Amino acid sequence: MGLFKIIFSITLLISSITAAHARDQLSIAGSSTVLPFATIIAEEMGKNPQFNTPIVESGGSSVGKKGVCEGIGTQFIDIGNASSRMKTSELEFCGQNGVDITEIKVGYDGIAMANSLKGETLVISKSDLGKALTAEIPQEDGSWIPNPYKKWSEINAKYPDIEIRVYGPPTTSGTRASFAEMVNQKAYCGKDAIAKKASAARDDSSGKKCRAMRTDGAYVEAGEQDNLIVQKLQEDPMSYGIFGFSYLDQNTDTLQSAIVDGTPATFELIASGDYAISRALWFYVKHAHIGVVPGMDEYMKTWVKHWGEDGILTDAGMVPMPEAERAAYEKAMAELPKLTADMLK
Repeated sequence: MGLFKIIFSITLLISSITAAHARDQLSIAGSSTVLPFATIIAEEMGKNPQFNTPIVESGGSSVGKKGVCEGIGTQFIDIGNASSRMKTSELEFCGQNGVDITEIKVGYDGIAMANSLKGETLVISKSDLGKALTAEIPQEDGSWIPNPYKKWSEINAKYPDIEIRVYGPPTTSGTRASFAEMVNQKAYCGKDAIAKKASAARDDSSGKKCRAMRTDGAYVEAGEQDNLIVQKLQEDPMSYGIFGFSYLDQNTDTLQSAIVDGTPATFELIASGDYAISRALWFYVKHAHIGVVPGMDEYMKTWVKHWGEDGILTDAGMVPMPEAERAAYEKAMAELPKLTADMLK
């Protein structure tokens, strides 16, 4: 690299950091599942007169992970929230933009499948749930056809004799990505005998085809705001919805959990690892903004104060990590190890 290019790069970096310093409150965005917990932490931090309350926005896990990797400076967020772990390809985007980050796990969450208390409880296997919602269904001869099932009872006579209509998050959502991986890909295409054989035959080793959700009206994208899905279920007792457990936990007066592989979505079953559809929650911290944008250290310390078994995050529906795991991530907050591709394997 020539001397001019080196000087230009240094000047650009200094300009970016100076721009970041012009902002006096944290900017955070990402997962709608992490949103209520991050908002609680932001509000707690805002009680300290030394810091402004961070701005926390939604947009989906992909927005959080992409946003924190886009670059350095006030126009970019400081922390990205996610309910699905960063992929190697997403981390490569960070590297392309000269952004180093640290990965912090903050707790666990179950993905609830729920409906109105006025409706019929769905008792279903995880494999059949994937079979109901994946875009294509394999045949005995190895071919694939658009999902033909209109009613739950067409999959199994024991299921409700009503149309399959499930409200859920869009493609930008970590909740959707996690659901599609755990239910469509691993439970249905990975274990159903016909689907497993057909998936191997069409070389779907990545599972991408199995993870594709229906677009014929059986699965309805309801946006990144899980409260909108809750509202849809309250208005329509014949439909079901997919969202983070905390939203079910806060609406048990009107909603009930489906029973998936014999397990309802409850705090206890998610904490024990026995609930059929559960995942971890994360945030990603941009190194270049630490010590420049005020409050990044304080924000992380505030998580530590409230993420235990008796903390306010647990009261809000987040399932805490075991003590040893909390200690490991508290250490990561202090030491800020750079996330590498090897760490994601």
